[in-house]
Amino acid sequence: MKYFLIAGEASGDLHGGNLIIALKAEDPNAEFVAWGGDLMEEAGAKILMHYKSLAFMGFLVVLQNLRTILNNEKRCKSQIADFNPDAIIFIDYPGFNLRIAKWAKKNKFKTLYYISPKVWAWKKSRAWTIKKYIDKMFVIFPFEVPFYKNYDYEVEFIGHPLMDAIDQFQAKGQTFEQFTKENNLSNKPIVAMLPGSRTDEISHMLPIMLETAKNFPDYQFVVAGAPSQDLSLYQKVAESSRLNIVFGKTYELLNHSTAGLITSGTATLEAALFNVPQVVCYKANQISYEIAKRLVDIKYISLVNLVLDTDAVLELIQSDLTVEKTSTELKMILQNPDYNLEMMNNYEALRRELGNPGASARSAKIMLKFLQDSKGNA
Repeated sequence: MKYFLIAGEASGDLHGGNLIIALKAEDPNAEFVAWGGDLMEEAGAKILMHYKSLAFMGFLVVLQNLRTILNNEKRCKSQIADFNPDAIIFIDYPGFNLRIAKWAKKNKFKTLYYISPKVWAWKKSRAWTIKKYIDKMFVIFPFEVPFYKNYDYEVEFIGHPLMDAIDQFQAKGQTFEQFTKENNLSNKPIVAMLPGSRTDEISHMLPIMLETAKNFPDYQFVVAGAPSQDLSLYQKVAESSRLNIVFGKTYELLNHSTAGLITSGTATLEAALFNVPQVVCYKANQISYEIAKRLVDIKYISLVNLVLDTDAVLELIQSDLTVEKTSTELKMILQNPDYNLEMMNNYEALRRELGNPGASARSAKIMLKFLQDSKGNA
């Protein structure tokens, strides 16, 4: 089989890489062409466009780069037509992917969606678009199954692929001493700072995280640098070249952290699966935030709370994200064992909800059978 994959972010690259490995195990002669990143390339895909060139998020940023986005769509369609795949696999990244999916369906390509867009949070009408243009949808949260059932659309719940990624990482093993030595860190306990991957997020959240760090001199605060950003951005935002920062080692950092200041998004799940007690942070451009607030229809912004449908971790959003409040919550986490234990119990419940490792392998089997059956019925 020939597969064309499209991932527009680092998380999509991670899960796309694991999916490619799983597909190769089921389909040894498979060919892979992709819009993605280094991990998908390492897994065996020929990368035609790197996701770093696709990072246009936020209303204003999209408008400013509209011509580039339209040109990218045109290029992607041309490359799909040239490759003529047996299936196109879309990985999250909904705005771009759903526009390509509409074109792909009209041109008789099989369309598979690995990791559903968060249509349950906003733009719920996209569920109708997905039903119309996606042949098979793979979802990673249990609550997505009944959501799509409301649209009379059957989906495959395969568990969360983060379980695979973290399971693979933990098998490698590394001591705290090795990690700190390799990254020129001290022997103080670590508090991880994950200020997001986009320039706007980093600019708004990192200064607050760094100010919070000043209240905890017995800990070292370490930034997880986003692969899509340069060190110079962090130094500029921090107004200092002296910054504890690691790139490409987020899982290593979480694995050795005592606590974390974590930006809302997939990182909140990652922190939870590494048993890192966390404060969930979110602050953005005020205009973008006001627009999003009127469009988003969810009870929580962190995936931990959304999956569990409870206040398992504290969320500090926009004006609530202050040095005083982050410091108060972090102090509770670091000094109150009972508070910490309750969070760990919630994390254990989260694991049960997300399912067992093996999402990539389960998806690969279902995808290949679906494509083989489709060919047999053609």
